[in-house]
Amino acid sequence: MSSLIKQIFREKEGYFFIGHIFAMFFGLAGLLLVLPHPEFVASLPPIGQSAFSWSMIGGGVIYMILGWATVAFYAYRQLGVWHWLGFMVPALGISLTSELLGTSTGFPFGDYHYLSGLGYKISGLVPFTIPLSWFYLGFSGYLITRVGLEKLSIPNFVKDLGAIAFGSLLLTSWDFVLDPAMSQTSMPFWLWDQPGAFFGMPYQNFAGWFGTGVVFMSVATLIWRLKPVNFNNVSLTIPVGVYLGNFAFAMVMSLGAGFYLPVLLGLLTGILPLVIFVRLANQAESDDGVALPSLSR
Repeated sequence: MSSLIKQIFREKEGYFFIGHIFAMFFGLAGLLLVLPHPEFVASLPPIGQSAFSWSMIGGGVIYMILGWATVAFYAYRQLGVWHWLGFMVPALGISLTSELLGTSTGFPFGDYHYLSGLGYKISGLVPFTIPLSWFYLGFSGYLITRVGLEKLSIPNFVKDLGAIAFGSLLLTSWDFVLDPAMSQTSMPFWLWDQPGAFFGMPYQNFAGWFGTGVVFMSVATLIWRLKPVNFNNVSLTIPVGVYLGNFAFAMVMSLGAGFYLPVLLGLLTGILPLVIFVRLANQAESDDGVALPSLSR
């Protein structure tokens, strides 16, 4: 873990990342420690109460914008404009389309609606920050799996299909852990109008998450194939840090709400594959006799 932190500070986008993590865990403190104890807020001086009120209103927006900035800057620096926009534009457009459909028709996730706290709502339905999170978590999951698969002696089209499938799995695994806490706790950010069997959510939600990920990752893969990437020279430090940081945020929220099964599912279907792909990438470098820092290509 210490080598990961040191490497993050060596990355130019590491400052965005540190701000992203700080904003998330500042929000965690507010949601889990301060909100359940209103007497603490009441005891604060006026400036403290104003700061807390602002953090509750804008904290979610800031951490998601910083997450987007971290991955956008990383993708531009590591892969170039073509591959950055080639992934980001489909991710933003297709995820927003899915969310607009979901909040207006119930397809593909089920019937739900967003509350306040995540920023301006596009068409009055979907906070503008939501597609940003689809991009930065989807990109991180896809790239981690694709770099790991690059080390295997299999055809490139199999590597691409594997990255789409496992990248979408990592994305969906994050939602296993995040969605119960963000929709079922005392201060929810969205509500389900179609209650389901999985902690108040329909199983359809996860099919929608996986399917949306598959669609925009497939489009991005086709765009990337027009200008092939040398995945051997790609650093995984920021994608791994972003995924682990956001997973930890969701995990603490769920554990704080007493939701243990979603966390277990997320660990098995998200963290375990991530560890396997990262170790695969690093082991391949060790086999070549190249001494590189952990997670560095």
